[in-house]
Amino acid sequence: MATTQLRKAQFAMADFLRDPQAKPAPQGVEPRRLKIYQDLVYNNIEGFISGGFPILRSLYADAQWHALVHQFIDGHRCHTPYFLEISQEFLDFLTSEYQALESDPPFIAELAHYEWVELALDISEESLDEFGELADPLREIPTLSPLAWLLSYQFPVHKVGPAFQPDTVDEPTFLVVYRNREDKVCFMELNPATARLLELLRGNTDDSGAMLLSHLAQELGMPEETVAGFGGELLGQLNCQSIICAPVAQ
Repeated sequence: MATTQLRKAQFAMADFLRDPQAKPAPQGVEPRRLKIYQDLVYNNIEGFISGGFPILRSLYADAQWHALVHQFIDGHRCHTPYFLEISQEFLDFLTSEYQALESDPPFIAELAHYEWVELALDISEESLDEFGELADPLREIPTLSPLAWLLSYQFPVHKVGPAFQPDTVDEPTFLVVYRNREDKVCFMELNPATARLLELLRGNTDDSGAMLLSHLAQELGMPEETVAGFGGELLGQLNCQSIICAPVAQ
């Protein structure tokens, strides 16, 4: 009986803290204490979300932003208790549950994903230590770094900010966001051909860089020598930036 009552009290407290404006306060707890719990829960969650999505936060007035966060807290059921994973939960909420308003930017979900990727790579436990460095990516076998994520968006999310908020779709935006060997998170905007090359590099364990460029030339219907010319320089750049590496340490 005592366990059942405790469980009911915990659910009542949780319901109230999720939406204190609409849910009744639990009985037997003075308002001053409730306000302390209410502020602690909201401020901690809102702080993690604002810190994880600073560009998205900058696009909202305070009232609109706090309404969005309150909706997340009240309506979303998190699958993890870890604060570091709140950003993932907020992204899941925006992409799967949230019904965007007319006042929301049309790129809200894509921008949130882009900002989450930067955070996810920053805290990722993946390492390049076991992957060798390439001396000659044309002759050796290059592969896409496990800390390089190839992304495609409808909107140019890497340019979005208070002064630039596109409302129409032009052409797809291709990006690679990566963490280099100095553990710095960076990004590179790609053209479609370079994005396709990185796709060919993903999981590659057999083909040399020159062979991959030959495959790319065939796909593009371009002369192999033309693709090999700019492709060789591109592979060198990708190698210097730790976007590609050897499949295993050599």
